[in-house]
Amino acid sequence: MDVLQRDSRRTTTRRALAAAVAGIALLLALGAGVLVGWAPQVRLDESVSRALYAGDDRSVTTDVLLEVLTTPGVVWFRVVVSLPVLFWLGTRRAWRTAGWVVAANVLVAPVTVLLKDAFGRVRPAFENGGAGYDGLSFPSGHSSGIATLVTIALVLAWPRLAARHRRLALAAGAGLAVLVGLTRMWLGVHFLSDVVGGWALGVAWTLLVAAAFDALPGGRGALPAREGS
Repeated sequence: MDVLQRDSRRTTTRRALAAAVAGIALLLALGAGVLVGWAPQVRLDESVSRALYAGDDRSVTTDVLLEVLTTPGVVWFRVVVSLPVLFWLGTRRAWRTAGWVVAANVLVAPVTVLLKDAFGRVRPAFENGGAGYDGLSFPSGHSSGIATLVTIALVLAWPRLAARHRRLALAAGAGLAVLVGLTRMWLGVHFLSDVVGGWALGVAWTLLVAAAFDALPGGRGALPAREGS
């Protein structure tokens, strides 16, 4: 590895860890607001929830559509999407790469549950929304799940993408994460801070796991850069 490659790898690692620290800080700040019932956060959450909720009298078609759109955040969807990638990594004997993908993807769910139990926030009390769902609210599991899936995809693909394609991938990934987050509020099962906290958790968690496996771009667990990129 030459000097330029080492410098690029160090820069990438510093940026990734800075993003992870920022994500953790945001998650903890929102969680503190939940615990103490910080009035500005509570008011914003309640007003956004009321504005976005699709309504108690929404049609079956609307319910089905929202459930379909929210699906990328669930565990089984992430597993199904990851299987072809893991098979491909297995054919390349990229065991370290496959290991961090599995660890990030599978363990984010129990980490989210532990945080839900720690913060203990109840879901929005809509008749056909949050009150119909078991479990706690902060952070959103669908939001942390989709943020994890998108971040995994970006970290894996980053070394093999040209600069223009990286921007497109970032935009597409962010758009998918936002869509899933919005569905949680349209369904009335989460507050805004639940969704934002879930995104922060998913991004931070995935980057930290990738760093632990030395899988950030340039590391032993990263995919090699495409020739000529």
